[in-house]
Amino acid sequence: MQTFENTVTIHRPAEEVFAFLEDFENIPAWNYAIDDTSKTSAGPVGVGTRYRQTRSIPSRSTESFEVTVFQPARRLAIHGQIGPFLATISYQLEAAAGATTLVNNVELDTSQAKLRLLAPLATPRIKAAVAQNLGKLKLLLEDGRPA
Repeated sequence: MQTFENTVTIHRPAEEVFAFLEDFENIPAWNYAIDDTSKTSAGPVGVGTRYRQTRSIPSRSTESFEVTVFQPARRLAIHGQIGPFLATISYQLEAAAGATTLVNNVELDTSQAKLRLLAPLATPRIKAAVAQNLGKLKLLLEDGRPA
């Protein structure tokens, strides 16, 4: 298992940050590697909601994930195929004076032999890419425009 964490402060209330994050169809607006994310299950977003997305980087692929934690304005997590890895991605939101500290934790499953070799090399690059995406998310939510 490879893990990493990124933190960003977004000058918006936690409720607004959560509302944007919980709509996973927004991912292409702030994640440069994703072309499309679509909900594949019925009903409102909550634990068990499933999505499929199209990734263009590092190579074109289709992925699927499921919401595993849904605590409005506090915590959100997904689990599924993210790039070559089975991953768990969580977002912890901490409200403070009109801003939200967003802590993003990523756990990459490296149980497959080829991924055990790839993960130590790929993880720092993935962490940097995720930090870049979170920076774009911050700008989008604070300024209302894509970065």
